[in-house]
Amino acid sequence: MPKAIRIYVHCVEALTRTVGRATMWLIFGMMGILLYSSIGKAVDAPPLWTLEMAQFAMVAYYLLGGGYSMQLGAHVRMDLLYGNWSERTRSWVDSVTVLFLIFYLIFLLYGGYSSTEYALQYGERSYSAWRPYMAPVKIIACIGIALMLLQAVAMLFRDIAKLRGEEL
Repeated sequence: MPKAIRIYVHCVEALTRTVGRATMWLIFGMMGILLYSSIGKAVDAPPLWTLEMAQFAMVAYYLLGGGYSMQLGAHVRMDLLYGNWSERTRSWVDSVTVLFLIFYLIFLLYGGYSSTEYALQYGERSYSAWRPYMAPVKIIACIGIALMLLQAVAMLFRDIAKLRGEEL
């Protein structure tokens, strides 16, 4: 594989790994928010912001960690046939299916970008009683989708390298 592709794969995987490992800590923030909400319910009334803030934390946790999950191979896969295939057959199938993923992520990123642009332009707010601005969570979603797209392309390059008998 050309040196530029090797550098791309190395840089993207390092970035994805760094963001993914940092994102893992968001679960504790989300737990803290929900614990605060539970204590608030027991003592008086829960603050209005806790449920929606926990949802926003979950969005960040899910989307920012998606590329790292792909990198680790921890995503869901139908293993009924896949587990019995040779490494070469798996690489062929993965290189074809990742093209569908890349296609999907491009459209998802396009939609996320236009939605973020709208949220920034018009100061979009949630319809809840708390009424937070939606732009921050939409920006995080776009970053997560972009990282996942970069990681999907890196995986495509890895699969192509395996088919050529090389390791990246």
